Amino acid sequence: MDGNRDYYEILGVKRDASTDELKQAYRQMALKYHPDRNPGDKESEKKFKEAAEAYEVLSDAEKRSRYDQFGHEGLRGYAHRGFTDFEDIFSTFADVFSDSSFFGDIFGGRTRRGPHRGASLRVELEVELKDVTFGTEKIIKLHRNELCPKCNGSGSAPGTSPSQCRTCQGRGEVIQSSGFFSIRTTCSRCSGSGKVITSPCKECRGAGAVKQQREIKVKIPAGIEDGTRMRVSGEGEHSMDGGSNGDLYCDIYVKQHPFFVRDDNNVHCEIPITYTQAIFGGEVDVPTLYGRSSMKIPKGTQSGQVLRLKGQGVQSLNGGGKGDQFVRVVVGVPTKLTKRQEELLRELAKIEEDEEKKDGIFDRFKKWL
Repeated sequence: MDGNRDYYEILGVKRDASTDELKQAYRQMALKYHPDRNPGDKESEKKFKEAAEAYEVLSDAEKRSRYDQFGHEGLRGYAHRGFTDFEDIFSTFADVFSDSSFFGDIFGGRTRRGPHRGASLRVELEVELKDVTFGTEKIIKLHRNELCPKCNGSGSAPGTSPSQCRTCQGRGEVIQSSGFFSIRTTCSRCSGSGKVITSPCKECRGAGAVKQQREIKVKIPAGIEDGTRMRVSGEGEHSMDGGSNGDLYCDIYVKQHPFFVRDDNNVHCEIPITYTQAIFGGEVDVPTLYGRSSMKIPKGTQSGQVLRLKGQGVQSLNGGGKGDQFVRVVVGVPTKLTKRQEELLRELAKIEEDEEKKDGIFDRFKKWL
């Protein structure tokens, strides 16, 4: 989300808004920016997804508490629903609109009576520069909805079964007639399932799903860039009606390194050299991502000059080789000198002064004055 906008601001509610107020605010936002009402409008599509993200956090008591205390930073490493497409939003929040005739009509057109895919999840994963240099594996701990092991996702107590919804006669939809028009809406009693649970499972309280903590191993490839979104197929939330699982999306953030700055597959750094090394040249040891490397300092190197170590950058993600390391040298001026050093430098200064008198600085630029 752009600029980490405030979730309460997005929904237009106060920070002490109740659950019902949040739900109502989200419904209004979703109605305003719904893709069927704004076909092809990218800005409305963006706002529709922003509202879903805000409601997903604020409607969850634990996530809301973390957000209230620490802001967006408090949600780092926390699993969010991915909302990579409209289907994720529709399947996750269809119950929010179950008693709305307008949205029942819209969602009725988009949903089907067959199995629904589980919701996708999203986590933010912080890695080191060395991780993206060599590649690594990370373990992600997350809570996700899975089928209740006691009722196997039915929501009904063991030995019982859901009953057919009497309101819609098991169709999941009701038809409201008004004059010459008929409006097909999602049944508000069964939320479109066509069934009603009369004896809820005590384990999941009729939800058919329970929160489970899982550890997911994620492979981070060498060369991945900051801000990349990775997809781990099938590691999202479980479908409640026999559909496929959602996916897990990992947003990769590379921590700032104290010495190296990455630029595409190249890295940049800065090292100090002595004034004598700058004058006479030589070799210095330079830290690289792969250890120490010897670098040649040419005679007469100037402070701020950039030298290159070929092949010492980051591995290309597509396997096309490594980038380079660019080293900016900074010539240090000594602040303390021995007596002998001072004598020699004064002698050098005298020689330079005599040379300057032979060909003064103004004489050099006479032809441009």
